[in-house]
Amino acid sequence: MKKIMLTTFFALTLIFGATATTNPIKKEVKVKESTITWVGKKITGQHNGTIALKDGTFIMEGDQLTGGTFVIDMTTITVLDLKAGKGKEKLEGHLNSDDFFGTENHPTATYEITSVTKNGETYDVDGNLTIKGITVTHQIKLMQNGDTFNTQLNIDRTKFGITFRSGSIFDGLKDKAIYDNFELDITLKI
Repeated sequence: MKKIMLTTFFALTLIFGATATTNPIKKEVKVKESTITWVGKKITGQHNGTIALKDGTFIMEGDQLTGGTFVIDMTTITVLDLKAGKGKEKLEGHLNSDDFFGTENHPTATYEITSVTKNGETYDVDGNLTIKGITVTHQIKLMQNGDTFNTQLNIDRTKFGITFRSGSIFDGLKDKAIYDNFELDITLKI
């Protein structure tokens, strides 16, 4: 009787142990179906546009997000609110210059997830955001709806050495000041 109970105990331990843990699975983000839009604001208005995702991977255990890494192609910064010949090319060139993102030397930005906590339908995500070679810890809230993940980021550009016309750094800019924070609205599909 003892032998049967011991055998049953070990069998149950193996069954439940095998089903309780899952192997992490890398899920590639569908780059062409994912979008990143940006908004930058200044005293006298704002500009908006897009940036392309270069590469992205979510790490999943079962249906739970546990990690991931994302690479943004900063050379694809596009301005949508200005027309060609009416300031579009000038602003795109300036955003690519060293005053802003310095894309010749820093063609990509990355976000690497370091920890994830599920909170209802939302994931509280901690990660490392790298822009212009400077890495800063950045927290986001990530919503999942099926195979789509959404988030909005509010990023302080001065933390990445982007100080051009920053009203918090330079005095006397008046209506030439550009706000330190810019916004990203991100949709990632797997």
